[in-house]
Amino acid sequence: MTTPTDKTPNAPLYLQSIGGCLEAAIGKHGLDPATLDRALDRLATPLKQLQSDYQSKRLALLRLPEDTADIVAAEAAMAKLSKGADTIVFFGTGGSGLGGQTLAQYAGWNIPGLGGDGNGDGRDSRDTRRPRTRFYDNLDGGTLASALATLDLATTRFVVISKSGGTVETLVQAVSALTAVKAAGLEERIREMFLGLTEPAKAGISNGLRALLEPYGVPMLEHHIDIGGRFSVLTNVGLLPALARGLDVRALRKGAARVVADLNAAKSPRECLPALGAAVAVALRESRGVSTQVMMPYADRLGHFGHWFAQLWAESLGKNGKGTTPVACLGPLDQHSQLQLFMDGPHEHLISVIRIHRDAGPFSIPQPKIDAAMAKQAGIGFMAGRTIGDLVAAQTHAVPEALLRAGRAVRTIDVPVLDETSLGALLMHFMVETIFAAALFGIDAFDQPAVELAKQLTRTKLSDERQSKAAHG
Repeated sequence: MTTPTDKTPNAPLYLQSIGGCLEAAIGKHGLDPATLDRALDRLATPLKQLQSDYQSKRLALLRLPEDTADIVAAEAAMAKLSKGADTIVFFGTGGSGLGGQTLAQYAGWNIPGLGGDGNGDGRDSRDTRRPRTRFYDNLDGGTLASALATLDLATTRFVVISKSGGTVETLVQAVSALTAVKAAGLEERIREMFLGLTEPAKAGISNGLRALLEPYGVPMLEHHIDIGGRFSVLTNVGLLPALARGLDVRALRKGAARVVADLNAAKSPRECLPALGAAVAVALRESRGVSTQVMMPYADRLGHFGHWFAQLWAESLGKNGKGTTPVACLGPLDQHSQLQLFMDGPHEHLISVIRIHRDAGPFSIPQPKIDAAMAKQAGIGFMAGRTIGDLVAAQTHAVPEALLRAGRAVRTIDVPVLDETSLGALLMHFMVETIFAAALFGIDAFDQPAVELAKQLTRTKLSDERQSKAAHG
């Protein structure tokens, strides 16, 4: 079953095929038509609810693609922050980091060879004036200390992102950066070196990030109050890194808007791609024991997309004993590291393969053809006159075929052109698919009770240790 994203004359941004998940393709480990139909029928009410949520503006995520005011504010803030900058550092963990990294990587960040200094965090190859971008999302004292000791602080800028303003990992990073800047004699410049992103100030509610940065006159952008971290990739949380890398953020939202339009136009879940994806994943879990969701894009520029999806899926659905385990993979790399398990291990994996037909983004580079004589000499004569892209394209079809022959569930998503618009569509697709999956599991996609408990226990432990030390002198 292959369906374009819409029925307009415009070319589809992506196509999804779930045929490889059905028993007709993979036998007893696939879904029979009746089981899939029952799952889709269960989504009729959630589909109507999401359509109603759009009309009533109850679910801000669905209306976000139509906003422009926050784009203008983000553009102005990033332009001001970038003046005289050589490096822009982003502090933000979880959804406050993964979304921005996903967008930045599309533009070349963290891909060796695509940055001006060869390590992937270099300047945009189209504009040598654009600052480098770095992300410190995982808290490691040694890593941060090394970074602050080696960065040219006078030409470094810091973007600090925390929706609540109370994320302790991000706050200690910000404090460390402020301390280093002060020690370097740059205290008077803090207001031009830092940018904060957090919820609007509320009377009677503490916000550690505002309390930390506002006394220095640091400008603050407002985090969308109704869109949480793992769903915030298309808010200014993701837009700031995207702008830092020179992406067309309006095109990102345009692609997302296409998915929302398709959602609103759907007369049944069978006409809605995210609903189809959710129905397949949950029905395979409930009826066939498929407990692992593998995301496997075939493009370096979508490497972090898999990690973004993993957080979105895990944190939204892993509740009350429900959910499936997301695994971020990357083809062709993981053909050589995990494909053996997927093909010959337990029948518990749903593999989603994302295939790119053509790169059209800011880092699209013509590929050289493989020399015929050397190809013959190396025993790969079949590659004579072809490109590496030809080989990867062949793998994106051969691997799903091999998985099907092994009786493994495979979904393919084909992207005719990889650009900002199609990337925005993919991001919105999987956010909506996750919401539909939560409806099938009977859980709330937007809370995270286990994570909040861990945060609370961490704070309690540190407070208890501090009190104990004080009591013992």
